[in-house]
Amino acid sequence: MTDPSTSSTVPRLAVLGAGVMGETVLAGALASGWRPADVVATVRRAERGDELAARHGVATTQDNVEAVRGAGVVVVAVKPKDVAALLDEVSGAVGAGTVVVSVVVGLPTSFYEERLPAGTAVVRVMPNTPSVVGAGVSAVSGGSAADDADVALVERLLAATGLVVRVAEMDQDAVGALSGSGPAYVFYVIDALAEAGVLLGLTRATALELATATVHGAATMLRETGEHPAIARERVSSPGGTTVAALRRLDAGGVRAAFLDALEAARDRSVELAAALAGPPAPPGATGDEARGADR
Repeated sequence: MTDPSTSSTVPRLAVLGAGVMGETVLAGALASGWRPADVVATVRRAERGDELAARHGVATTQDNVEAVRGAGVVVVAVKPKDVAALLDEVSGAVGAGTVVVSVVVGLPTSFYEERLPAGTAVVRVMPNTPSVVGAGVSAVSGGSAADDADVALVERLLAATGLVVRVAEMDQDAVGALSGSGPAYVFYVIDALAEAGVLLGLTRATALELATATVHGAATMLRETGEHPAIARERVSSPGGTTVAALRRLDAGGVRAAFLDALEAARDRSVELAAALAGPPAPPGATGDEARGADR
């Protein structure tokens, strides 16, 4: 395998499923040094293929096996319910040394390892939607056969999409609840702030502009200063002032506890969905194809 961080030569990249997240990874790869000639994406509709070719200059195909054959990196970006069938389809085309990257919510690396050739390196990624504008967060975890170089290659692949962090795979459900679903929570807060601004007499356009800029500015301030949010909050909370009065109402409304409950619910749902997709456990002592069949 060749690491693009140390060479101008990069492994051929196949992106299976060129929806929003698949295209985001594809665009990030191009920004990180992959040439369009080294990238192929699979699509269900020819029109989508034409769109991607025009926008990125990459090859497209409706044949997953054709895309995987000879690829050094294979990104799986289909819906969770379609992953098992896709792996069955392409497993025979996955070559030695290929790194398989999952950007599918919930599914562990073991799900892939059981369905791919023995020793295949699998790296699990939990991205989020701001990756589309280069401001995302992606958490990466290597499977049992993935070494440091494999994970580093995936980090390089995703570098242009925003922040990339390594986490233990056991923490991926928590990451999904926090940063994976997190943009929706922020959109919710911005919408609530804007609605409150309208209630106080601002125009809807002005209220939304102020709310969006305020959240962006506050997040940027924390990122650039490294200050703990509790300290930053204290700096703008004068004793007996307007901010303290507002924060007191938020505490009385149980906002902090609601966020804790929300993240726990998201994490638990991720675990449930993964268990449902994996199917019943393999029979005791089952190995090889027998064990894989029990998972389908």
